[in-house]
Amino acid sequence: MIKQPLVPLSDMIMCLSDVVDLVSPAVANHHKQVAYIASTLGAELGLPAERQRELVLAGAVHDIGAISVRERMGALQFEVDTPSQHTELGYSLLKTFVPLVKVADLVRFHHTHWNQGNCAKAPCQPVSIGAHILHLADRVAALLNKQQEVLGQARAICDRIAEQSGRMFMPELVYAFTRLAEKEYFWLDVTSPTLGSILRRQLRSETLELDMDGLVDFAALLSRIIDFRSPFTATHSSGVAASAESLARLVGFSESECKMMRFAGCLHDLGKLAVPTEILEKPARLTEDEFNIVRRHTFYTYRALEHIDDISTVNCWASFHHERMDGKGYPFHIKGQDLLLGSRIMAVADVFTAITEDRPYREAMPNDRALRTLQQMADDSILDSHMVSLLKLHFDEINSLRMAAQATKRLAYDEIMNDLDVANRRGNDNPAWLAFNCGSQSTTALGGGVEITSDGGLGEQSKLLQVGGN
Repeated sequence: MIKQPLVPLSDMIMCLSDVVDLVSPAVANHHKQVAYIASTLGAELGLPAERQRELVLAGAVHDIGAISVRERMGALQFEVDTPSQHTELGYSLLKTFVPLVKVADLVRFHHTHWNQGNCAKAPCQPVSIGAHILHLADRVAALLNKQQEVLGQARAICDRIAEQSGRMFMPELVYAFTRLAEKEYFWLDVTSPTLGSILRRQLRSETLELDMDGLVDFAALLSRIIDFRSPFTATHSSGVAASAESLARLVGFSESECKMMRFAGCLHDLGKLAVPTEILEKPARLTEDEFNIVRRHTFYTYRALEHIDDISTVNCWASFHHERMDGKGYPFHIKGQDLLLGSRIMAVADVFTAITEDRPYREAMPNDRALRTLQQMADDSILDSHMVSLLKLHFDEINSLRMAAQATKRLAYDEIMNDLDVANRRGNDNPAWLAFNCGSQSTTALGGGVEITSDGGLGEQSKLLQVGGN
């Protein structure tokens, strides 16, 4: 019997953050830097520990809705012209997982300027202090120059932030930031190669741990984040998860192990978050360099998850789905006899799902051709022949479960895209001004007995081998 996992939510969030920032060297560590700056600023303000943890989690995923490299790069500009799409998409994705509802609100408003409060949302609603902290932290991180020594940048960054006090940023937060910026450790931590470890220490008092059911729920969020980057992959992970779970049940996995297989199926393409959508949606055959970028994704998945001991088996099931029975797969070249049964199941489920769905460069294969392709791959020692035979024997059942799972996921994708379209049109046609505007506020409650006064002082109460998928 495989050990039942119990994983802190923060560990899963940090894994997600690690992979997302691999999409380009220009954004490397950006999420972690924002998480650190925001939480450290929260501590400087005397916010309760729970609020500081929320800032870490929000910072770690704040740009999760920026689905292309162009959007990620655009978000690094100090003044972002049209931030609403990626903030709204991030909010729409994160709010589907109940423990992250508060984090979702922070992400939604993390580009809202202090003096305008214009977030183009209706009905109008106050923007929390946490969102304003996240905004300032994000802009500080955007000003960091990776090519220059950090302490020499501190004064210029502080001046740039101070110039926008009362406009982009809440004056009281600017005041707190300038105090924090006087301390060298702050800048050295922000640019430290061990920043991930620093953040994990900040989160070590995390009280929310996910059991298998919680992990399955979180995996549903992960699969949306992974797949909703493109309409062509919008339902892929759900199809893989359903197919893999069905195969696992047929070979005698326990009910708990079947849930673990579903979890693995939902996150098997986690590393795809490091692959630019420009490549994922390319309508033509990939170049060798582009295909090599895609081939990295299983490696990224494995390395992102490997430090979480409780899901080590799930990690192998998820990450080795491009290994081959003959040992010629990637990235580890593990031979069939050394592959866990779950990994072999996942490989078959991934190919089966990929070749039966539309992709930018080809239409879905009809069932008879898909079965022939699977059999050929088994004959060529790419896939496990026993698992392929099992799928063929129970094809109608497994295919029906796959199609149902993908249809449900398609509805969720269409709903989120429709909500995003409505929000964008509302923002363009009828921008709403928020009531929460510092021009009409003399004090702002921060929670935890802390109060900021209007003069800035603190109160004392402080593509599969070009055949199927990739």
